[in-house]
Amino acid sequence: MKLYPVSKVFLRRPAAIALHEVERELARDGLGLKIFDGYRPYRVTVRMWKPIRNPDFVADPAKGSRHNRGAAVDLTLIDLRTGRELPMPTGYDDFTPRARQDFNDLPHDALVNRARLREAMKGHGFDPLPSEWWHFDFHGWEKFELLDLPLE
Repeated sequence: MKLYPVSKVFLRRPAAIALHEVERELARDGLGLKIFDGYRPYRVTVRMWKPIRNPDFVADPAKGSRHNRGAAVDLTLIDLRTGRELPMPTGYDDFTPRARQDFNDLPHDALVNRARLREAMKGHGFDPLPSEWWHFDFHGWEKFELLDLPLE
């Protein structure tokens, strides 16, 4: 299901600045970020909720999401030299227990990479979502209002 009409990621300015700082830190070790999702128009959350209806993985539209506020980001680590994603616990948007931040029956490299991503993000004001290793919320997300702005 195609959710967005353009391949762009938007965040609130403070979150975008903090994410840039994460990128600068990781680049010193030859690492970068591949961003899957950021700001999500409210209408997209409604479309995502219908088939899944699991608040561990998709926000209930009745409450809106941190993505709808432009204060959440889904991402992974890449090798800057090759552009390849580093091994992680699961692929993106895997709705199994293996995607949880506290699931540890994983290969060593996936554990190390998940921890590296989590520590870099936490160090710059992002909190990990317990059910998804790739999802991080910017501190103070609740002060931003819900948005339903188009991405074009």
